[in-house]
Amino acid sequence: MQLENSFQVGAPPDRVFDYLLDVNKVVGCVPGAELTEVVDASTFKGKVKVKVGPISVAYNGTARISERSDSDRTATLIAEGRETTGQGTAKATALMTVEAAGAGSTVRIVTDYHVAGRVASFGRGVMEDVSKRIVKDMAACIKANLEAAPPPNPSVGAAANSQPEPPPAAAQPINAFGMFLHLISLRLQRLFGRRGSDSRG
Repeated sequence: MQLENSFQVGAPPDRVFDYLLDVNKVVGCVPGAELTEVVDASTFKGKVKVKVGPISVAYNGTARISERSDSDRTATLIAEGRETTGQGTAKATALMTVEAAGAGSTVRIVTDYHVAGRVASFGRGVMEDVSKRIVKDMAACIKANLEAAPPPNPSVGAAANSQPEPPPAAAQPINAFGMFLHLISLRLQRLFGRRGSDSRG
């Protein structure tokens, strides 16, 4: 099965390409992902947990950058994983391309993947939705990190340009229960605030 995703980033293509190939930076932007070992510059191991339909599936796996062209700003990533609590497997080959787009960049990701096990029963439609959600969250995080901090300027001394960098953004799960409680508290405050003003009048 093949999926295509793209997103815009307000930063130069070379900077975006270098950032996307720095696994230590990108892993924090992938929802449910955790880096467990950097084997070498192009191979790393990790865990990822995804929710597909009504179930959540966790994988242990290895990914490696099999091809890379800095001049064309393209890279191919191959990842394989196995369910931590089942017999399911997943394998994906992703071709990533970074192109200039006005003053910024366009990132395109074409992924061929094969899954076996419980996830495979949900079909293409559900898998597309999951893929789009993950890429959307990842893109928002990457954009926040690249667009917030200016690139380093080697011609300016570090002492003269020593401003603290903002902490990197990270993919965060949505806490629906916390949002619900927050909305209730706001409504109660407004309700009792209104009653208090009425009684004083």
